[in-house]
Amino acid sequence: MSNLPTLPPTVKSNQPSWKQILRETRTRILLLYTLLMVILTSISIPVFRYLLFTQINTRVRNALNEEREVFLDAYRSWETAPDQSIDELENFIDERLRNKRPEDDNFHIVLIDGELYRSNPNYLLEPFQLDSELFQQWQGVTEFIRGEKTVDDPNIGSILYKADPLFLDGEQRGVFVALHVTMGELQESLVGVYLFIGMITAIVALSLLLSWLGAGRLMAPIRSLSQTARTISESDLTQRIPAVKGHGELADLADTFNAMMNRIQQAFDIQRAFVNDAGHELRTPITIIRGHLELLDEDPQERHETLELVIDELDRMGRLVNDMILLAKSERKDFLQLEALEMSAFTTELFEKAQALAQRNWQLKIEGQGKIIADRQRLTGALLNLLRNAAQYTQEEDKIELGCRLKDNRQVQFWVKDTGEGISSADQELIFARFARGHHRQRRSEGSGLGLSIVSAIADAHGGNVELISQEGKGATFRLNLPIDRKR
Repeated sequence: MSNLPTLPPTVKSNQPSWKQILRETRTRILLLYTLLMVILTSISIPVFRYLLFTQINTRVRNALNEEREVFLDAYRSWETAPDQSIDELENFIDERLRNKRPEDDNFHIVLIDGELYRSNPNYLLEPFQLDSELFQQWQGVTEFIRGEKTVDDPNIGSILYKADPLFLDGEQRGVFVALHVTMGELQESLVGVYLFIGMITAIVALSLLLSWLGAGRLMAPIRSLSQTARTISESDLTQRIPAVKGHGELADLADTFNAMMNRIQQAFDIQRAFVNDAGHELRTPITIIRGHLELLDEDPQERHETLELVIDELDRMGRLVNDMILLAKSERKDFLQLEALEMSAFTTELFEKAQALAQRNWQLKIEGQGKIIADRQRLTGALLNLLRNAAQYTQEEDKIELGCRLKDNRQVQFWVKDTGEGISSADQELIFARFARGHHRQRRSEGSGLGLSIVSAIADAHGGNVELISQEGKGATFRLNLPIDRKR
């Protein structure tokens, strides 16, 4: 039996806790998540700023254009009235600028005959005062112009303007200028950007904290797996990971690990029981051989008898070892050497071999024709085990029937049926176990108790199974069910 390597005892780390934290998987995941969040945030802030400034610039230009159109519509209506004069133009301008206040950071300026007549609000900022370059440009306007000027004053920023000439009786007498100072809007938008930065920073920090805590909960099955693996040894395979609620990879990992440990524990239990039973079975012939050899004297007759007994016990030990090797090989992938067998010919050949086992009322029953993909040697051994077992527990006048049939064109069934003493219900539950013999059946052979286990192992290797139907005192029927086409 192969032994699991004993795991070394867990050594407590002397590293500082922060180094242990940095080595954790969740820390690495969190650092990767942090890097991605920083990159995406760094990209999103200028994108947000650009989109915000673009939207504000569009809104400002639309508002400025709307104020210009409202003034010009009123001016055109006034211009169509007859007998207009410069005084009436001034009155019109006074009324419009006094009753219509522009939007924040907007200015309405009217020049008459090259001089400032009125502005709303009624003050001018330094970049467009009377002696400024912009004001001089407006004094020379003869047709509609628009423009943008950036100044050094951080409280102003850029100046957007639209200038239209004003006519009286076909003669240009004035200029109307609608302008906007951008810095107020920009400062308000920058407040929004700073608020966005603060909010996104808080969200990232909170998400990192929650991600750290959530990752700890999600990684709990992996930590439990590591801790459980450290506690597993050859003598203790009972440790399991606590059940993980929900679904997903980690829950599957816990279930898979527990299922794997169940299989390993079951395999170890079977191996341990197998070795214990094999040791018990081998101890008897060894004790017999040793006892007779110790009492051996010089009498030739007694030496001959002792030698025969020793050889017989050694033969029995050899059969036991061979059966154990066969059971061990049954779990290997190359256990079977598959070939196509003609069902009726194979059964007939087997029936001829069976008649040499004992003097019984042997009968052959074949129902159907066809081929089966199977291992001839292994299948012959399994059925001979069943036939030999039937011969051992029947009398000379009992009937033993060997038969085969097709089932649903997908399965072939071989059976061995006898009219012997039968098998009790209690024994039927144990009879396929290794080294098992019926508690209420008289032993009539020196078999190892592995025969039916071998039959079951060969059936499993072929992808089939063994059935037992029996009543005590009414004989027994063993059915070997195999698929017709066993995958190679």
